Amino acid sequence: MAKEITSRSENYSQWYNDIVKKAGLADHSAVRGCMVIKPLGFAIWENMKAQLDTMFKDTGHVNAYFPIFIPKSFLSREAKHVEGFAKECAVVTHHRLMNDPNGEGVIVDPSSKLEEELIVRPTSETIIWNTYKDWIQSYRDLPLLINQWANVVRWEMRTRPFLRTAEFLWQEGHTAHATKQEAWEEAELIHEIYARFAEDYMAMPVIKGAKTASERFAGADETFTIEALMQDKKALQAGTSHFLGQNFAKAFDVKFADQNNKEEHVWATSWGVSTRLVGGLVMTHSDDEGLVLPPKLAPTQVVIVPIPKPNEAILEVAEKIKAQLNEKGISVKIDKDKKKRPGFKFAQYELEGVPVRIGIGMRDLENNQVEIARRDTKEKSSVSLEGADRYVADLLVEIQENLVQRARDFRKEHTSEVKDFESFKEVLESKGGFIHANWDGTDETEARIKELTKATIRCIPLEGSEPDGNDILSGQPGKHKVIYAKAY
Repeated sequence: MAKEITSRSENYSQWYNDIVKKAGLADHSAVRGCMVIKPLGFAIWENMKAQLDTMFKDTGHVNAYFPIFIPKSFLSREAKHVEGFAKECAVVTHHRLMNDPNGEGVIVDPSSKLEEELIVRPTSETIIWNTYKDWIQSYRDLPLLINQWANVVRWEMRTRPFLRTAEFLWQEGHTAHATKQEAWEEAELIHEIYARFAEDYMAMPVIKGAKTASERFAGADETFTIEALMQDKKALQAGTSHFLGQNFAKAFDVKFADQNNKEEHVWATSWGVSTRLVGGLVMTHSDDEGLVLPPKLAPTQVVIVPIPKPNEAILEVAEKIKAQLNEKGISVKIDKDKKKRPGFKFAQYELEGVPVRIGIGMRDLENNQVEIARRDTKEKSSVSLEGADRYVADLLVEIQENLVQRARDFRKEHTSEVKDFESFKEVLESKGGFIHANWDGTDETEARIKELTKATIRCIPLEGSEPDGNDILSGQPGKHKVIYAKAY
C-alpha cells in the first residue's frame, strides 16, 4: 500500500493527494471543487468538532443555526465585507425547474426568477447581524455568545481536498458585547482556545499573531491568527479570530440601551476554524507510509490484530484487553476479519494512522505477552499481558507528546532571521519555512515582496515583534518584526 503513495521528497503535493485518497479521508465529487468526506476523514472532523465544542461551551458559548441563504442586499451594507467576498459568491437566481419542451431533461423555469437574488453563505456575519437587531435591545441582552456548526460555499478556482474547496465545513462564532474591551477580550480568548486546541490535541505547534491590514478578514478592525508550518516548509493559516469593532452593528443598526438608558452600537467579534484542520493534521505528521494521527484525535486509538487468524483463545484475550482499555477511555478495534492476512492488516492500519497496534498470536499467549507497535516511530515491544493496558495508556500519552515535540523541532529547524532582501530570497528558496524580518508597516512594501517572491506576511507575532533594524526591502525604519513564508 505504501508503494502507492508518492514520496514526500519526490512530489509533496502528490504525496498529500495520495494520502487523502489512499487512507480514505476524502474523494472527488461530481461537483467541481467539492469533495466527498469519507468515514475516516469525517470521524477525525467529528473528534475535532467535539473537543472544540466543549471548549466553546466551557467558556459560555452556545450553539444556534442560521440560514444558508443570504439576501444579496445584506452583503452591500458593509463595504469592506462585500468587497472581500464578492468574487467567491455563489448566487441563487431562480427557485424552480421545469421539463424542457424539447425533451432534454429539465431547465430553469424563467418565470421563477427571484425578486432578490440569494447568496449561498460564504460566511454569516450579515444574516446574523440582521437577526441580532431583533434580539438585542438592552445591556441585559449582552453579551451574546453564539456559535454555529455549518457548511459554507466560496467559489474557489484552485482547489485541494480539505485545504481549499468550494464547499467546506466549519464553525463560526458571532458574539455581541456592550464594550470595546469585552469584545477585544473575546477575540483574544478564542485566539487562545484555537492555539491550545492546535497544540494540545492536534500536536501542531502554532505561532499566535495579528494579520496585517491587507490580510485582515473583510470588515474586521483586527484579525488574530494561528500559523502552523507544514512539512514542505509552507505556512498554513489554521484559525482566525476577528475583532469587528462596531462595523456590522452600524451596518445593521444594532443598538442597545446601556445602564444609563443611553443608546450605543454594540461591539462584535467573529471567529472560525474549518475542515482545513484535517489537511493540516495530515501535512504536519504523516509520512510516506500513510497517515500519522495524534492519539487525542484518532477515531481508533488502538487496533488489536489476531495472528494469523482469530480463534477463541486469542479473541478472549483481545476482548479482555479491549475492556481494560475502554475503561480508561481509549477507543479500541478488534480486527476479526478472517479473509485478510495479518501483513495486509498491518499495512492498512499503518496507512490509516492508528496510533497503536497490538498483535496477538498463539505463541504470544504461550509466553503470556503481546506485541505492541507504535505508529509514530514504528518501534515494537513485547509486553506482559498483565501490564498491557497500562503500557498502552502510557504509550498513547508518549506518542502525543512525541508528535508535538517533533513538529516543534521541525519548526525550529526551519525558522530563520534575515536583515536584508538578498538573504531573504536566498533563505526562502534554499530553506523555506518561517522567516523573521523587519517590516516598515506599509502596504506597498508588503505587496512588493509578495509580487517578487510569493511570500506573504503570515502575522505580526504577539511576542517578539519589536523591530531591531530597517525594512529588508525599502530600507526604511522597521515598524514591526514579522513572520514571512510561502503559504497555502
